[in-house]
Amino acid sequence: MDLLLLLKALVMGVVEGITEFLPISSTGHLILTGHLLGFLDKEKRDVFEIFIQLGAILAVVWQYQARLVNAVRHAREPGPGRQLLINLVVAAIPALLLGKLFGEQIKAVLFNAVTVAITFIGGGVIILWAEKRQHTVSVARLEDMKLGDALKVGLCQCLALIPGTSRSGSTIIGGLFFGLSRQAATEFSFLLGIPVLGAASLYSLLKHWHSLNGQDLVLFAVGFVASFVFALIAVRALLRFLASHTFVAFAWYRIGFGLLVLFTAYSGLVQWAD
Repeated sequence: MDLLLLLKALVMGVVEGITEFLPISSTGHLILTGHLLGFLDKEKRDVFEIFIQLGAILAVVWQYQARLVNAVRHAREPGPGRQLLINLVVAAIPALLLGKLFGEQIKAVLFNAVTVAITFIGGGVIILWAEKRQHTVSVARLEDMKLGDALKVGLCQCLALIPGTSRSGSTIIGGLFFGLSRQAATEFSFLLGIPVLGAASLYSLLKHWHSLNGQDLVLFAVGFVASFVFALIAVRALLRFLASHTFVAFAWYRIGFGLLVLFTAYSGLVQWAD
C-alpha cells in the first residue's frame, strides 16, 4: 500500500469531516483539495468523496442518537418525534429529486475551481446580508417546526447542488430567513444531512462498487474514519460557538478563500484542473 496515497486519503477525510457541517462547503473544499493533492483519477475520487460523507453522517447520528431513537420509537404516535421524521423526509425530497435529474450535468459543467471560488464569495456575501438583517424568530426549537418550515428549508438545500454553495450554509441561512432560531436551523441542517447525504453516498457506492479494488477499500476506510472523527469534533464545536457568536466569521472566511482561489487561478500560481 502506498503510504503517500494513504496520507492523501487521510487529509481528504479530515477536510470532509471539518467542512461538512460548517457553512463553508465541503464539496468545494474537497474539489480544491483533490486537485492540489492529485488524489486518484476523477471518477474514483468522486466516489471516494461521496462515500466518506457517510463518516460525517455517522457523527451526526452519534451526536443525536437519543433524539433519533426517541423519534423512531414514537414514529406511530402523533407528537414531536413523528413530526421530526416527517419534516426530514419532506425536506430531503427536493434535493434528492433534483440531484437525480440533473446531478451528472451539474458535475460536468460546474465542478471546477473557478465556480467554487465564485460561489464561496457569493455565499459569504449572502451570509453577511442575512446576519445584518432583522432576525425575527417564529420557530424557537426543532420540535416547533411545521411541515411548511421543513419544505422551505428543503428547497433552500437545492442550492447546494452548485459546488461551493454549502449544504449546511444554504439550509441554516435559509432557516434563519424563514424564522428559525440559530439553534433550530443548525440542528435541523445537521439532521437533514442523514437522509440526503446517506442516500447519495449509498447510491454512488452501489453504482460504482464493481470498479473498486482492495486498495481502494483501504483508502475509503481511512477517509471514512477521519471524516467521522473530525465531523464529530466540528459539530460539537459549532454548537458551542453559536451559543455566543454569529456566522459572520464563516462569511469572511468564504470571501477571503474564494478571492485567494481566483487570484491563484488567474495569476497562474496554481494550475487548477477542471
